[in-house]
Amino acid sequence: MANGRGPSEARRASDRGRYGRLNRERVLASALELVDREGLSALSMRRLGTELGVEAMALYRYASSKDSLLDGLVEALYLELEERLAADADEDPDWRAGLHRIARETYTVCLTHPQAVPLIATRLLAVPLVRRPPAVLRDHERVLILLRKAGFDEAVAADVFRAFTSWLLGYVSVELRPVVDNPDETDPAFRLGLHRLSAKELPTLRETASALAERGGPQGLAAGLDALLDSFTNRSPSAASG
Repeated sequence: MANGRGPSEARRASDRGRYGRLNRERVLASALELVDREGLSALSMRRLGTELGVEAMALYRYASSKDSLLDGLVEALYLELEERLAADADEDPDWRAGLHRIARETYTVCLTHPQAVPLIATRLLAVPLVRRPPAVLRDHERVLILLRKAGFDEAVAADVFRAFTSWLLGYVSVELRPVVDNPDETDPAFRLGLHRLSAKELPTLRETASALAERGGPQGLAAGLDALLDSFTNRSPSAASG
């Protein structure tokens, strides 16, 4: 070759960026940092390659397509969740405490990476169960183990799993929903843009908007989760006594 290097040597050099030799963890971490900083619309193979100091083609051995890269971001979120759970690895003697811990740490991860959170819904809708990232599947397994230990049979455990997941991800989505209309305004009414809401057609929404602008936080998450779990344990004596 004109540059004096053989094809294999050129391939090896192509994935050596400003941080040294690439690996999947570094690629995904950099992608997540980019999305945190500039949003999902900024993410592309070319832009990520620039961030890492390599050509975009070098990234395809770690993420074979844009969809694969997006799935990798979901994987990165769940790996961070696993790390947080492992940091507090004492086994919860109570199944409800275990579910609350998973919910609380998931909430924290999502609020740390709000720009990436929509991918949890969109990518899991697009990917069949068995093709989801291993970290996502381990999360499913973790929740189901707690539910089976609680005394729920297979069918009810599946119902509770769906309800738990729906509440958790739905709550996070509402918490992250933009409410402020003009952050530069100091007057609360103008900050929320209440003048844009018809007092005649939407009186209740207008009256409640200030309360909706406040996040429910972990306390709201826990209260809703307890209410949800109570509705199932009242139907299942074995779980109620577990």
